[in-house]
Amino acid sequence: MLYFDNAATTPVRPEVLEAMMPFLTRWFGNASSHHTVGEAAAEALADARRRVARVLGLRAGDVVFTSGGTEADNLAVKGIALAAQQQRGARHFVTTPIEHEAILESGEYLARVHGFEVTHVPVDRYGRVSADAVASALRDDTALVSIGYANNEVGTVQDVAAIAEVARRRGIPFHVDAVQAAGWLPLSAAELGFDAVSIAGHKLGAPKGTGALGVRGRIPLEPLLHGGGQERGRRSGTEDVAGAVGLATALDLAEDERLESAARVGALRDAFVARVLADVPSARLTGDPVHRLPGTASFTFEGTSGEAVLLELERRGVVSSSGSACAAGSDEPSHVLLAMGVAPEVAQTAVRFTFPHTLEASLDVVAAAVEASVAAVRSGA
Repeated sequence: MLYFDNAATTPVRPEVLEAMMPFLTRWFGNASSHHTVGEAAAEALADARRRVARVLGLRAGDVVFTSGGTEADNLAVKGIALAAQQQRGARHFVTTPIEHEAILESGEYLARVHGFEVTHVPVDRYGRVSADAVASALRDDTALVSIGYANNEVGTVQDVAAIAEVARRRGIPFHVDAVQAAGWLPLSAAELGFDAVSIAGHKLGAPKGTGALGVRGRIPLEPLLHGGGQERGRRSGTEDVAGAVGLATALDLAEDERLESAARVGALRDAFVARVLADVPSARLTGDPVHRLPGTASFTFEGTSGEAVLLELERRGVVSSSGSACAAGSDEPSHVLLAMGVAPEVAQTAVRFTFPHTLEASLDVVAAAVEASVAAVRSGA
């Protein structure tokens, strides 16, 4: 089986399991406990926090460990927006229509429960949003701008540094959802200019249920979880020490390997895209052809059913997806493709391939499976 749905989740790396194991067995203590076992856990948690902060270009105290990308996005959008509403009466949120549901649904919540107005800045046919368009959407009462660094369905990469600059000029906090970008693209706050950033461990080779929000200490943040005041009062609950260690280890490994793996996988991806477009007449690449994640290739195959093509691919030993695995149970056309101007009936033919950082072999056999699968669906075989 060839597994090419790594944007949905990745296998846990052996190095990550090895790093986590002591904190699931011998040093299993609660990091808030004042005894030897608890202090060992607290030291490991502090070390993991420093390591994550180093990759993000933030201070250790700026890192809040979470249960994953969805919680990190919720904490960023709701936490920063609600704090801004309380402190300066802000009630306007700016994002785009192609964001992950964790961002879009958090915006809907702010509108429904707290009276916010949400502006969805349009994207072009490649899924890119311009900094000028974001600048035009900003108001004096804007609480937050939240943009995905790289789209989870089509892989389009945004110019987050330019967007950060227009937000900075207006004094508005800028959050970047970097869940898909981590391990592929630079994450340094100094380079990108963000005020808050979300990552998820299971996209990097750490277990599901691990993640972090990096948020500059000067940015007011209303917590979502209340209790014992862990994570400097920003996310109460007993810390998952083993999970934090696993996330830090996976992030360190991915960052160390990033430049080499992005170049290698990107070249193999480009050859795969070229062959599919040449051999499958109905194939259309979705997302930006240049500004895209190295490991993502997404297509529509007009006149077919995306789900039928996926079944044919799996029969041939290739596992991929029709888009995001995060909109549980949805059979609606992708909101990302619709926002990019793709017709609903074409959007339902989408197939996404997301490759691992370890990819080394040619994807010619996969391209041949795509050609055969689309032909089988078209013929009704």
